[in-house]
Parts: sequence; structure tokens; C-alpha cells
Amino acid sequence: MRPLPLPAALAVVVLGGVASAAQGAVNAELGERTGDPVLGSVVNNLGGCLLVLVGLAVVPSMRAGLAGLRRCGLPWWAYLGGVGGAVIVLVAPVVVPVLGVAVFTIAQVGGGSLGGLAVDRAGLAATGRPPLTLPRVGGAVLGVGAVALAQLGRPVGDLALGLVLLGVVGGLAVAGQSALNGRVAASVGPAAGLAVNFAVSTAVIGAVALSVGALAGQPRWPTQWWLYVGGLFGVGIVLALLVGVRAAGVLRTGLALVAGQLGGALLLDLALPGGPGVRLPVLAGALLTLLAVVVTGLSRRGPVRVAAEGDSAPDGRLVG
Repeated sequence: MRPLPLPAALAVVVLGGVASAAQGAVNAELGERTGDPVLGSVVNNLGGCLLVLVGLAVVPSMRAGLAGLRRCGLPWWAYLGGVGGAVIVLVAPVVVPVLGVAVFTIAQVGGGSLGGLAVDRAGLAATGRPPLTLPRVGGAVLGVGAVALAQLGRPVGDLALGLVLLGVVGGLAVAGQSALNGRVAASVGPAAGLAVNFAVSTAVIGAVALSVGALAGQPRWPTQWWLYVGGLFGVGIVLALLVGVRAAGVLRTGLALVAGQLGGALLLDLALPGGPGVRLPVLAGALLTLLAVVVTGLSRRGPVRVAAEGDSAPDGRLVG
């Protein structure tokens, strides 16, 4: 499947970002109501896995892609993108209730910007190794600056730096997830890449839930249906990342995802009962993040070529 044109791919990623903001809020609310944030993550991935199983039953290309995994010759670590998905799903229910959706989202930019540069330069994605240009570095720096800007004006005791750092770790995880899932998708198709992502992330989340005893109690499950749609959002987010990485690379895909997240996150912080609202520094951080998306694309000259099996990256290293 050929990559989408760059504007269309970035539009899909922005919509995925809106879904990501909603997913974080839904999972956090479910975790609060059940009394254990890990349970929100478990429900999220079980829902996603159910949708993937339905896809396997009705989409022949997904089954064919999975059958082709044994022939594609990818290294074992290429299948670990779901670990990054598990990290962000586990982090959100812990961070969002304290920082709000918007600040959590901006914190991801710091990790996502730096992580995007790192995985692009390491050639982990199927798009090879993009050059380290001034606009790309500048966009990453702006993303990191947005994290600090969003925290301005808060008393030192309210900064919750540990939770901010967790958000940054989540951004790093999403960058790795985007790169590795995109590599799998380039070899066997996006549908199979989606299935691999959820298989790995569900295994990781299940192991965490068992280790902390989240499944041992008898939580009181809320009756509102919308608290259980995190998995649906998760499927949409992973597909959007797969589309974006093939056309735009990891760094710009991550920032475009955040652009969509910020629009939804700012509205959610205003609309949710008991939400933190929107402070001026947070709004300024959101605008700075959008600027980072624009800056990273200033030197772009058309769509990114997806490296085929056996092709070499600019440094001569085999990409497949």
C-alpha cells in the first residue's frame, strides 16, 4: 500500500491526536471510579484486542499480513512497538487526574520531540534515516520549551515534577511505538502491524496488572458506556500513527499527533466536571507546540520514501 500524500497523512494523524486526548480522559475516569488506574488500562486494551479479533475474522489482508510475519525477516525488536503503547496507556490514568489532559499532553511533547529525533536518526522506522536539519532540531526544542511554558505560574509545591516526567516518558514511548509499528506495517501491512501492537501491549499491561494485584479485587464497575470505549480510540490512534510514519517520519508524526491532542485536551479540561480549566501558560504551551509542528516541516521536499526490504539507509546500512 502506497503512503498517503503528506497533507492527508498529517490530517489523519491530527484526528488520531483528538482520539488520544479522549482516550486519556476516558481511561483516567474509569481508573478513578474503579479505584485502580491500571484497570482503565486493562479495559482499554481488552477492547482494542476485541476489535482486532473482529478484524482478523472479517479482513483477509490482516490474516495474510500476519501469515507473512515469518517471511518478512524483521529483527525481533521490531515487534516491540506495543511496549510503547502499553507505557502511554498505563501512564495516562495516573497523570491526567492530577495535571489535566492538556498539561499531560504537552508533557508528552518533550519526550516525543526528543524521542522522534532519536529514533529517526537511529533509522528504527521504515522511512530510513532523515537528515538532522535545523528545522527538525528547532521543532524538537520548541516542543521541549512548551513543557516548561505550560508549568509557568504554578507554585513550586504544585508542579508535580514526577508526574510531568512520567508524561515525558510517555512521549518517548509513543515515538518508539510509532517507529517500530511503522517498520512492521511497511513489511506486512498496517492491519497486521495493528494486530502485533495490541498483542504485545496487552501482554505487557496484563503482566503489570497481575504484578500489582489490580485483578485480585472486586472493583465497582461504572455503568456509563462511554467509559469503556478507550480501546476503540486506541485502535484509531495506532492506525493514524502507522499512516503518519510512512508519509512524514516519526518526529513530525508525533508532533502532528500532539497538535490534535491539544485541541481536544484544552476542550476536555474546560468541559469535564472538576477539570482544571485552561490557564494562560497552558494555552501558550499549546500554541508553541503547534508552531513546532510547522517548523519541523519547513525543509521537507515532498513525501518520505518508505524503505523497501533490502534497501539501504543514507549511511549505507540495510534498512530492512
